[in-house]
Amino acid sequence: MQSQLNLDVNKRQLFLGFFLFILFISLVFAISIGSFETSFWKLLNGNLDELQKRVLFQIRLPRVVLAAFVGASLAFSGSCLQGLFRNPLADPGLIGVSSGAALGAASSIVLLNFLPTSLGLFLLPSFAILGSFLVIILLFIITKGFGYNGVTYMLLAGIAINAISGVGIGILTYISDDVELRGLTFWTMGSFGSASWKLILPAIVIIFFTILFTLKISRKLDLIQLGEIEASRLGVDIKKLKKNIILSSAIIVGVSVSLTGMIGFVGLIVPHMVRLIIGVNHKYLLQGSIVFGAFLMVLADLISRIIISPAELPVGLITSAIGAPFFLWLIFNMKKT
Repeated sequence: MQSQLNLDVNKRQLFLGFFLFILFISLVFAISIGSFETSFWKLLNGNLDELQKRVLFQIRLPRVVLAAFVGASLAFSGSCLQGLFRNPLADPGLIGVSSGAALGAASSIVLLNFLPTSLGLFLLPSFAILGSFLVIILLFIITKGFGYNGVTYMLLAGIAINAISGVGIGILTYISDDVELRGLTFWTMGSFGSASWKLILPAIVIIFFTILFTLKISRKLDLIQLGEIEASRLGVDIKKLKKNIILSSAIIVGVSVSLTGMIGFVGLIVPHMVRLIIGVNHKYLLQGSIVFGAFLMVLADLISRIIISPAELPVGLITSAIGAPFFLWLIFNMKKT
């Protein structure tokens, strides 16, 4: 029994190592390939000219780093929410946080476009984060006092918030002019094109420490799969666990959406992919989702940059193109079993 347990642990660690390897490879390719070619090996040898250094360090590197962190945060929050709700269809968009952030960002694009460009750089992320936090506060107000049924009511509240946000975004889309409409449409499909160090560094710090804090509750997520009542008997503070997961997911998703726009399917399909390979143990599932989510997002961003180079596709289209077929395969596979 002990040897079998050690074998399972070794296999999971091996797969995590493999995920790290493919993430490293994807980062090398993402840094090197684009409409303007820069070699990773030239970077290591210090043979880059001034223009290559500028493109690499001021444009491409912050974009690739942001893609990795956003992919990790969306996949991680998806894994946490699926574990909390014990629902394989749960994802960050389910509780309305993503749509709240989208409504905040859309409001800044359409209603506050008269402000200076230098201020507008931080205005959109600020309004998106504000939108996500308003949704969090609203969720806790709505579900306060529901006890063990709070998760069910939170899902229903999320559906309502998504619908209301959709109405708000629709109205803003209707009253926008051509320039605003193009910016709004491109943002709602997701893009890493606006990445810069001064914009993404605070986001990276927030995402990193929030994930680091939330990783500690992996054991409690395993216990809650037995049911809330049974987990409570085993010493899990259900109320505190829900608050921690909802709040941490809202923070990292709100920050991610504020910088990149709406990117679908990552938080939904990555946990499924990792679960099929590593298993249901949340210690490894959460770690695997972080690494594989980062890999998938870096790959999707690379494809979006090179598929119609020198122009680029919104990265949300690439993740949907990858995610939808996988989800259909998953449905057919579940039907067979």
